[in-house]
Amino acid sequence: MLVIGGTRSGKSRYAEGRFGEETAVRYLATARRVPGDTEWDARIAAHARRRPSSWTTEEITSGPALAAALATAGPVLVDDLATWLTGVLDDAGAWERSGELPEVDDAVAGLVRAVAAAPGPLVLVSAETGLGVVPDSRAGRLFRDRLGELNAAIAAVCAETVLVVAGRPLRLPPAGAEPTPGAVGSSATGHDAAAAAEAPAASSGHRPGPDTAATPAPQPSPAGGPGTAVAGVPTPAVDTPPAPPVGASSPAPPVGASSPAPPAPASSPAPAAASDVASPTGDVAGTPAGVPGTVSPAASAASAAGSPGTGAADADDPIVPAAVGRPDLRSRREAVALVDGLAIPPGGLGRLGELGVWLASCQAGCPPRPPLDARVVLLAADHGIAAAGVSAYPPEVSAARASAAAAGRLPVTVAARAAGAAVRTVDVGLAAGADGVESGHLVTRGTGRIDREDALSPEQAEAAWRTGRRLADEEIDAGADVLVPASLAVGATTPAATLVAALTGTEPVAVVGRASGIDDQAWMRKAVAIRDALRRARPHLRDPLALLRTVGGTDLIVLAGFLARAAGRRVPAVLDGLAVGAAALLAEELAPGAKAWWLAAQPSTEPGGALVLEHLSLTPVLDLAVRTEDGTAGVAVLPLLESAARLLAETGTADGTGIVPGDATATAGAGR
Repeated sequence: MLVIGGTRSGKSRYAEGRFGEETAVRYLATARRVPGDTEWDARIAAHARRRPSSWTTEEITSGPALAAALATAGPVLVDDLATWLTGVLDDAGAWERSGELPEVDDAVAGLVRAVAAAPGPLVLVSAETGLGVVPDSRAGRLFRDRLGELNAAIAAVCAETVLVVAGRPLRLPPAGAEPTPGAVGSSATGHDAAAAAEAPAASSGHRPGPDTAATPAPQPSPAGGPGTAVAGVPTPAVDTPPAPPVGASSPAPPVGASSPAPPAPASSPAPAAASDVASPTGDVAGTPAGVPGTVSPAASAASAAGSPGTGAADADDPIVPAAVGRPDLRSRREAVALVDGLAIPPGGLGRLGELGVWLASCQAGCPPRPPLDARVVLLAADHGIAAAGVSAYPPEVSAARASAAAAGRLPVTVAARAAGAAVRTVDVGLAAGADGVESGHLVTRGTGRIDREDALSPEQAEAAWRTGRRLADEEIDAGADVLVPASLAVGATTPAATLVAALTGTEPVAVVGRASGIDDQAWMRKAVAIRDALRRARPHLRDPLALLRTVGGTDLIVLAGFLARAAGRRVPAVLDGLAVGAAALLAEELAPGAKAWWLAAQPSTEPGGALVLEHLSLTPVLDLAVRTEDGTAGVAVLPLLESAARLLAETGTADGTGIVPGDATATAGAGR
């Protein structure tokens, strides 16, 4: 069982109440002692005082120690995963590092495997992401992202997940399945457990304290009556009875049920998906399916994000957030070892070595293969906001750019010919079409002015999202091994900057750039348009698709669907330009983990571009100051990917060439 909740929610007390008073429980304490921090020591001591004398406490002092401790028979209570993760990140020096964190990934994958294989009853406590104070800093975002991924991976191998809010437990059903009552502490095994073990690792940048909520002990009710206290657990309301203690024979009904549901066999619980959330059309985004306030049950991760190696998803699939699997950890480790063994000084390949390692993990093979079928997908569309004079070009130039691209005369198409990449120009939303441009994926003719009205209707937004997924499927099914998407729309940086400001909490003037080369008057018009659009966006901050349809645009939604689908099918993409970056932010919201499959080509010259890279924790490969916003810099990265792959595959090793560091002092004194 996984028990999650916010700070002081009562989650630890609830977890402790899962065991009977006389049960000999192994309590695995993950909070590390901090020398000189007396307040922290007092919290730990308060936690220890309330545990029964029959329990034994084991302090976990390293990341791998927790997985090793789970190999011993239970019952076991782990409290909590957030502090364990913080220690793992501390050990890795993650707060000052950028890029991959292999030791953190390995520790988390090992923990997930250990949970799946635990030999006895097991209850784990964790902090739910977003229900505590997380600073808006790089370290805070690292903590938030990694902890959310860890919770999802652990939930996938636990038979039951319980969310504790204000001391009240809410049982979360697995995605696409009824909850499995009474299977406390059971774990999925076999393929599901193995898959979950490869799920994204957790991470954090905030040190949560032990949950010492001073919840009063309930007074016992008559035996067997409603509200009967269970081993000191805060008594929930009559309509949300607690699950039985570990080892109990009578299952409790799921949250809100009036009578017990038929129990599933405890030996084969349905594995929970990594994400179990309400439809984005609901007003409580992130509410577990089946809990009051949701709109519809969540779909499985496979149906929402797309299973690797499959074609387009069913058009009737609900659009809900669904996690994307990370690139292959084993291949990445092998590639790191390969680079370390080459006949070069340590770190001699610099970013080229990092690119080669990233390629190997994306391809799930070492050494990596040079990309042989790179494809550029250019999306042509019109934005209603362009009529407000926010660009140096009139709105009709969108169609002219699309025609020039189809004729091979834009910078991106010239660069693509030099890099050997195929180019496809698709009209997804031009007001009047364009010569030589594909029109079979048209979603709508233009959009509304986002400072006054929604860009698209809900139906058009969903159609645009699915169009992006179909375009990605078409390119991948045709053999694409790396993708470079881009927008050709005039005025696209205005909705893109609005989306970035909305998602990062940034003031409008801080995201407004010169883009197409606008003068001061146009800059002021653009700032006002973003300000007004941002006001309209605020009610939808927790609903990515609603945010896109309100202040986005056809090309931006198609780009988001394209990037999410490509990541779901394990094909890397190169990001270039503010429009693509804003779409990537929304793609990561709807397909958490997708950012691991992306490269940033260069820092955008737009202020919002820096916010995008910081939010996604991406480090640009180049710094060319290209301002075309059409994917040119993204295409310029492609030859570097080929070079990186060949360097790892063809460079001689230190052992094979004899080029190894020696003792310089011995050589200097050899003639004496």
